[in-house]
Amino acid sequence: MATPTVETRPFTNEHITIRSANPFTETKARLESLVPRIDDGIFTLLRYGEAERALRELEASANLSIFGFRDHGALLAIAGQKRRSIQYDIGNPLTASKMTRHQLSAGIYAPIRVLLREDGRRLGVRVRPARRRFPPVRRPAG
Repeated sequence: MATPTVETRPFTNEHITIRSANPFTETKARLESLVPRIDDGIFTLLRYGEAERALRELEASANLSIFGFRDHGALLAIAGQKRRSIQYDIGNPLTASKMTRHQLSAGIYAPIRVLLREDGRRLGVRVRPARRRFPPVRRPAG
């Protein structure tokens, strides 16, 4: 078995934080009403070779979708803490497909991550935005 190679490159990123005076549950409900979850039926269609039908479904759906989410606040129960923090993966499936068809490793940038978090009495939505120009993704040698 060949020894894997590891490549490390520095990468500068930025975060945008949007503060809200609204309660966490209200902001969460509003976000989830504006950005629907991706229809898992799309992936079923693709598994069965129905790519054209999946494309039509995606073209008719919302511009942005929630690909997935994780309740980071619940994980803090391990440390005896109770906080509210949910991480979302939000993006456009068609844009993600276009990015990765040209360079599969570009999938690390799409969808973007959005963190809805309550910090004391302040509520923030933190976004790691997609960069206008992504760093080059190199193919491994060999």
